[in-house]
Amino acid sequence: MVSPSRRLTPIRAFAFLLALAAFGGPANASEPARVAAADPVAETTDGPIFVGLNAALTGGAGQSGEAIRRGLLIAIGEINSSGGVLGRRLELVPRDTRAIPDRGIDNIYELAEIRDLVAVFGGISTPVALASLPAIHETKTLYLGPWAAGTPVVDNGYETNFVFRVSVRDQHAGPFLIKAALDRGFKRPGLLLWRTGWGRSNEAAMMAAMKDAGIEPAGVEWFNTSERDLSDQIERLHLNGADVIMLVASPSDGLNAVEAMAARPKDHRRPIISHWGITGGDFFAMGREAIEDVDLTFLQTYSFFEPPFPEKSEKFYEQYCAQFGPCDSRADIASPVGTAHAYDLVHLLKAAIERAGAIDRAAVRDAMEKLQRHEGLVRIYNPPFTPVRHDALDASDFRLCRFGENGEIMPLSLAGAE
Repeated sequence: MVSPSRRLTPIRAFAFLLALAAFGGPANASEPARVAAADPVAETTDGPIFVGLNAALTGGAGQSGEAIRRGLLIAIGEINSSGGVLGRRLELVPRDTRAIPDRGIDNIYELAEIRDLVAVFGGISTPVALASLPAIHETKTLYLGPWAAGTPVVDNGYETNFVFRVSVRDQHAGPFLIKAALDRGFKRPGLLLWRTGWGRSNEAAMMAAMKDAGIEPAGVEWFNTSERDLSDQIERLHLNGADVIMLVASPSDGLNAVEAMAARPKDHRRPIISHWGITGGDFFAMGREAIEDVDLTFLQTYSFFEPPFPEKSEKFYEQYCAQFGPCDSRADIASPVGTAHAYDLVHLLKAAIERAGAIDRAAVRDAMEKLQRHEGLVRIYNPPFTPVRHDALDASDFRLCRFGENGEIMPLSLAGAE
């Protein structure tokens, strides 16, 4: 019997046909060769080493996927110009999920069949990443996460875990966001959460943080994807005494929340402290007027305006503008966390391949757990990962930001906030 997870969808059928055509050589010069599913990781000793990208490249969160793609390409360009990895070039194979879990699953199966593909980079969507976990582990595909923050993406229960992440972990984000609210003097946070695995991950983290702090939430309100009017949820939190709203949302749903808050009478508006999902799309351009009427801050891990290593950041900025410019300022680097995380992850992958001495995915996975100190764009990783820790960042990397007058993402220390 064929497993439901391996159903022959149109995308997978197309990949199978390509695999047949590719036996002995690519069916098309622009496409990497595929191999039979029975031998998905067979490798050659020359030609490019492929890395996949399985992210939202179009739709409301498309800016996040493009940000990740740019970070990947800059790092790949650096590596290739310095001789590549094991004497071979890296080459990116992008696939668009459109933030749809089923597309993400299909993409994993398709990418896993590419000969000489060593790893797949994920995107912003925790629901896509969670849905893809069975496919990732069935195909033993090394999965590197530069954005999706849900705790169970990494703490997924697989004994041999093929997922590594340079990004936020919600288990750490929840306490950070609640502490940010308490530091500003708020005492009754109300939670407004996207009804997904990501929202539930954050509910658990924030509720635990509030319990530890000895405070009670004003309530928890949920919304569904593309639920246009969130005014009822906000009103219920207001009536229950919420003095601040803790928001977990995608860009489009986050905009609905901010617009609903801006539409309220001024004395009934409450500040919003948001997770970083809203920065994965063109949020500011879509909602500039509403944003100006709401006290909105949000989580980030990296800022090109206040980088930990200015010289490294300046070099990266010059490369970014040369490849994707022209640039007027660092504000032109849209969704900067996705770009910075992806850049560091490629260099960590390079180090793991060199340590393994091969591109066998299981061997590279093992090498990821044994990497030593690496000086990255986001932080010094020392070490990046261990056998029991597949998250490279922690709360010390977090900061609160807000939008500048032209939509630039600014740390509070530079945005004129207290």
